[in-house]
Amino acid sequence: MARSRLTLALSFGSALVAAAAFACSGAGNSSGGSGNASGFGGGGGTSGGGGGLNIGGSSAGGGVGGGGSPGWTCTPGKPEPGAIDIPGNGKDDDCDGTVDNGPPANCDSTLTQVADNDPMNAAKAIGLCQISDGVKWGVIEAKYVKADGAPEQSASPVSPLQHGLLQGFGPNVNVQEGTRMLGLSSGTARQPSDLGYQPVSGFDTGSMGTTPTGFPIDSPSCPGVNTANDTMAYNPVALELKIKAPLNAKSFKFNFNFYTYEFPGYVCTQYNDFFVALQSPAPSSAQQGNISFDSKGNPVSVNNGFLEVCAPQSAGGKQFDCQLGTAGLQSTGFEPSAATGWLETASPVSGGSEFTLRFAIWDMGDPILDSTVLIDNFTWSTEGGDIPVTNPVPVPK
Repeated sequence: MARSRLTLALSFGSALVAAAAFACSGAGNSSGGSGNASGFGGGGGTSGGGGGLNIGGSSAGGGVGGGGSPGWTCTPGKPEPGAIDIPGNGKDDDCDGTVDNGPPANCDSTLTQVADNDPMNAAKAIGLCQISDGVKWGVIEAKYVKADGAPEQSASPVSPLQHGLLQGFGPNVNVQEGTRMLGLSSGTARQPSDLGYQPVSGFDTGSMGTTPTGFPIDSPSCPGVNTANDTMAYNPVALELKIKAPLNAKSFKFNFNFYTYEFPGYVCTQYNDFFVALQSPAPSSAQQGNISFDSKGNPVSVNNGFLEVCAPQSAGGKQFDCQLGTAGLQSTGFEPSAATGWLETASPVSGGSEFTLRFAIWDMGDPILDSTVLIDNFTWSTEGGDIPVTNPVPVPK
């Protein structure tokens, strides 16, 4: 279905946002959750008191939901190659006798090309540099796929322009660690100054596929918009990582920033582009494996509650205060549209376990008016909760 370009002028504002507070639970053995999910923030099952948005409300403990580090107890002076030393926390997490000698920073400094098509380099760009040898933690496998996990070169293949290793996104959006970040797009994962960029107002890469199992999920804030039976994914692309967690890890975190050209003209319509982060095995309360949510507990989409980089206005019958203003849209190609700003997802993981993480984006309804997501700053933590949470990054770099 053909649609016209949007022509909305935007203005600048600012906002302070709250960070998620992690509940410390020790670095030794853990028996899992304690019944009620405490999440990574102050609330217990719902958003509470300066804590994060907690999706769900209970966890039986054990498995992924409980965090924990089964099978290993730190013995000082006896280093464990399967453990990680978390930089900057003042602790000897891997028991090798040295404090804060974790993985080297800026491991993506050797990456020089936006159009780098090696998915292992995409893992480096987000901060995951160590390759697992079966004993050490790290990336086991990395590959570009479609949103549903189908091979990228299957029928109607993914375009290489749909992923890129970016040094920035316009003059005001910076990488959050190292020198590169991953861009995934239903158009071109490029800023206008990059070779290969095509306008996000209507570029169709020709990629086709189906949505991940259980998607799309309709937003309760858009009553009467029913898309749950539309499993056609236009221009899908995803990075899928198989990862071995450190023995002493209880959670991981990453930052993302979602842009969509569907705003404002197609808010609360069938043109509801999605970004999801699918974790398998899934932690407690994940929606169809998705661990990244908006401020109301819904998957991140055109209809999400975290769209704050925009000009204040009413769209789709909803009011958008746009407290982060429009500076983050400058010279991105998304100037008349909107973005979430930098958000952080934290999710529990069992120490020493292997799991899969798939970052996926796709167009809904038709292949034009594109959406892009930036992903960066993947880190491990020896602290954690029972359920995944997403919060704004208080002070992005």
